[in-house]
Amino acid sequence: MTACLFLGTLSMMAQSKQSAIDTLKVIDLDEVDVISTRAGANTPIAHTNVSKEKIAELNSGKDLPYLLSRTPSVTTTSDAGNGIGYTSLRVRGVDPSRVNITANGIPLNDAESSQVFWVNMPDFASSAENVQIQRGVGTSTNGAGAFGATVNIQSASLGLKPSFGYDMSAGSYGTHKETLRFATGLMGNHWALQGRLSNIGTDGYLDRASVRLNSYFLQAAYYGQNSVVKFITFNGQEKTYHAWNYASKQEQKEYGRTYNSCGAYMKDGVLHYYDNQTDNYHQQHYQLLWNQRMGHLLKLNVGLHLTKGEGYYEQYKAEKKLWQYNLVEPSNSIVSDLINQKKMDNDFMGFVSSLSFDNKKNLTASLGGGWNVYDGDHFGKVLWAKDVVVTPNFEYYRNNGKKYDGNIYGKVNYEFLKGLSVYGDLQYRHVSVHMNGLTDDYDDNNNQINFNQRNAYNFLNPKLGLFYQINKQHQAYANFAISHREPTRNDFEEHIGTNLIAEKLADWELGYKFLSPKFTAGFNFYMMNYSHQFVLTGQLNEIGEMISSNNNSGKSYRMGVELEAAYQPVDWFRWDVNATFSKNHNKNWTINAVDESWNDQGTVSLGSTPTSFSPDIIFNNILSFKWKGMKAQLMSQYIGKQYLTNTGFEYAHVNNQKEAVKLILSDFFTNDIDLSYTFKLKGIKSATIGATLYNITSLKYDNNGWAYNEVGINQATGKTYAWTTDLYESGFAPQAPIHFMAHLSLNF
Repeated sequence: MTACLFLGTLSMMAQSKQSAIDTLKVIDLDEVDVISTRAGANTPIAHTNVSKEKIAELNSGKDLPYLLSRTPSVTTTSDAGNGIGYTSLRVRGVDPSRVNITANGIPLNDAESSQVFWVNMPDFASSAENVQIQRGVGTSTNGAGAFGATVNIQSASLGLKPSFGYDMSAGSYGTHKETLRFATGLMGNHWALQGRLSNIGTDGYLDRASVRLNSYFLQAAYYGQNSVVKFITFNGQEKTYHAWNYASKQEQKEYGRTYNSCGAYMKDGVLHYYDNQTDNYHQQHYQLLWNQRMGHLLKLNVGLHLTKGEGYYEQYKAEKKLWQYNLVEPSNSIVSDLINQKKMDNDFMGFVSSLSFDNKKNLTASLGGGWNVYDGDHFGKVLWAKDVVVTPNFEYYRNNGKKYDGNIYGKVNYEFLKGLSVYGDLQYRHVSVHMNGLTDDYDDNNNQINFNQRNAYNFLNPKLGLFYQINKQHQAYANFAISHREPTRNDFEEHIGTNLIAEKLADWELGYKFLSPKFTAGFNFYMMNYSHQFVLTGQLNEIGEMISSNNNSGKSYRMGVELEAAYQPVDWFRWDVNATFSKNHNKNWTINAVDESWNDQGTVSLGSTPTSFSPDIIFNNILSFKWKGMKAQLMSQYIGKQYLTNTGFEYAHVNNQKEAVKLILSDFFTNDIDLSYTFKLKGIKSATIGATLYNITSLKYDNNGWAYNEVGINQATGKTYAWTTDLYESGFAPQAPIHFMAHLSLNF
């Protein structure tokens, strides 16, 4: 009640002291945070802008990747099976660690894994003003290099008028979401405060795949005549039951489609599941942004940032060699059950800045860059072991990783003929990685492996393009860009002692758009040539993370065409459609062949093979209907077949078994329906009530998986084939059948 009275008082203050500052100027200054790293209307880069309104339409609980899943070339995954918790976003088949993500120009990718774990940023969509997805290399930005896309998020505008709102959702599998929003509007002509408090929870579709998420977002700003200073802080607190093992088709046949093996152990001949088989993490972000207009032509942005991460995952491990946890001597072969925790404690900090110039005629330019430092400790503790006495909080490994990442870039867009402009962009980036300390792995001599790694990389990333506004209805563009990418922590761990070569991408793009009041359409052709590309092998490490490798010839490519169209013949109906047709191949994938008796058959080339997790077809269709306050959408999506490995085999033979192990994710076609009605009530600015039905045909499909197989040579035919030892050597992430979320939103 006290909080409500306080907010009400702030609202009246803001209304009584309405700012004289021009609204457009305030909005313009807010956007300086992202303007230097975003593609503009005449930037020759394939991109999609997603507005706050579009995000809000579907924001009833699922993670941000799912709210962006209808944009071109995007695929998503969900461990729990219902789009909440551990989810990911892939673009053009490129895995999440190769997608650059920023908020207000500040890098969000974890410095070591290069991923954004959306579970640590729950309900961030409710604090987003808009999102821009740049496909391909994109423009120069801060943070990790883009090898498939850049996702650029601008946080919510503070607004000039006070507001207060409450969003509530509830639905299948015990899923719920509560969001409290407020904004003071402009107070005293200069000050504004805006924030959000959120709670999200679900039991998950898979067994025990529960997710508990809490978060807040708070920003305060001072607006001057030509400047704005903003302080932004947001956090995420998550507790998620492990669901990253995925189940083989054989296990699903035996135990059901929702079977989750995480936490399983035997006690007195009875199968049990460990209650605290959970991931626990707290991530806290701080951003201090200064935007300054310097006359009519220049804009300056400076940002300081700090991200603090701390957490652990706990798990029950059955029948483990205790010497591998330093609980007994290596000569002791005792095997027992134990409970351990793997912990992280890290800091990521730095600054970004940019100076933008616009002569309001035919020339825009920007100069920017940043410097970021990461310092992270990784350590493990044994809490309990079945057959030995464990010292409280016994630590069995500890190592530290440091990463220094600096970049500087310059961009220019010059219209040298009417409608015809040239775009140039050059970035220099330096990356230094230091890793030291004991790992949790051992060599062939039973010695604990010690990190002693120092790697430095220097990248020069040029981009050049042309944009031609032929007339009001027709525009075309072309660009060429080069980008480089350093290995991730997992890459270094999987190849300890190896001097890993950085990845290189040469990206060609060619596009065209037709624009009219009722119909728009366009295409974008891309050719992405990689050198030393790290691609997902299909295998998982012990904590469910995908393992990457570039141990082939080092040459691969992604080639395709992206089609988009929208048709709105009347005010109450709109039809949006987009499709991607692509070919994603490793040019000469090599593998060490062994027969089913484990006899070495030598190295063999499989030739050109499909790249893992890269569908050849992605299709989205959206039919939207509006009448007065009523809205209805039918959203359809088709995702083509995806290979789990890079061998090109769809099935692996199992000796003495009639069945084979599946090595692909089958194609699938899903349909969702969203219904809502917005109306006004006395004392309420607006109210929206609705429901979203997901997968209305109850299709049984998987959107992620893993596989392990060997390749052998048939001595009779000389042909290669895939084989494995049993029916449990691949796993799949089943997605929920028909389910729903009902939602209510109140705005005051």
